[in-house]
Amino acid sequence: MKIKTFLKKISCITIIPLVALFVLTGTGVASNDLPGKGITIKPARATWTSGFFLEALFSRALEDLGYTVKAPKKLSNPIFYQSLVNGDVDFWANGWFPIHWAQVPDNFHEKAKIAGVIVKQGAVQGYLVSKNAAEKYKIKTIEDFKRPEVRKAFDANGDGKADLVACPPGWGCEKVITHHMKVYDLKDSINPIKAGYSVSMADAVARYNAGEPIFFYTWTPNWTVSKLVPGKDVIWIGVPEIIPSKAQKGFAKALVQKDLNGAVSSPIKMGWTAADIDVVANKKFLKNNPAAAKLFEVIKVPMADISEQNSRMYKGENKQEDIERHVTEWKSNHKDVWNGWLDKARKAAK
Repeated sequence: MKIKTFLKKISCITIIPLVALFVLTGTGVASNDLPGKGITIKPARATWTSGFFLEALFSRALEDLGYTVKAPKKLSNPIFYQSLVNGDVDFWANGWFPIHWAQVPDNFHEKAKIAGVIVKQGAVQGYLVSKNAAEKYKIKTIEDFKRPEVRKAFDANGDGKADLVACPPGWGCEKVITHHMKVYDLKDSINPIKAGYSVSMADAVARYNAGEPIFFYTWTPNWTVSKLVPGKDVIWIGVPEIIPSKAQKGFAKALVQKDLNGAVSSPIKMGWTAADIDVVANKKFLKNNPAAAKLFEVIKVPMADISEQNSRMYKGENKQEDIERHVTEWKSNHKDVWNGWLDKARKAAK
């Protein structure tokens, strides 16, 4: 065999496998670096705006693993959990437990699970009133709204009841507020406003700026506690006694908080648990996608970072492109953390 012919054959033997590897793994990237390549994910996100950032962050991390991530479905809690067990969506990063247990379907544990804890017992929630009004009327708990002079002071629409910025139907907090109105006999004293939360809170802020008393439910992280600072502008108030709702059964101790900044007392009977913020996913999806399952386990986001992003949204950076930019900036500022998440996810897929 001539030397020239021999070299040509050797060349083909060497190059063909390299070309095949190049094509199969996508421009030379090893397949285990993109364990989600060729797989489409169906996320959901909550109807409250403070949860949008986490959905976008999780979706971006999944895209970095090679997954194709669809635009999220915006769903109320009960519809999300039913859709999850049906397999219509794969996950969301907006689980609030234990408060959401009352809204999951009977077959939840068979078909779905909490796949990761993003923030552990960091989501404080409860009732706040403007500080000057709380001091003037000596308001300590929601039972004080039974007093005629307190009802009148907080009655913005003239119906004889104190107005409370509450939660829209379908939110977990709406069920707890309804429970409180019943067990503390407050139906004739308090009017829970269940319209869109952001609009109702914007109205409350306007009334506060005009010097009027306000009464509202909120949670952290949220822009509300940046705009109306507990201890300075508003005060956390409690409930007269601990009577757990269905979703709070077994968590009676967690309904009392100690050393809460801006609270009317310490300890304070909040009537609300400090919730975990969780990623919740379909079990079949997790089994078929070990990289995504591991990613869900390891992602943790500081409460302060979520609050800061929520504050930016309140100030006007609230379009989807703004939220995506916030994720890009967070990723850039936490490169080592981000790459660590991806490395662990890739190893789980091998």
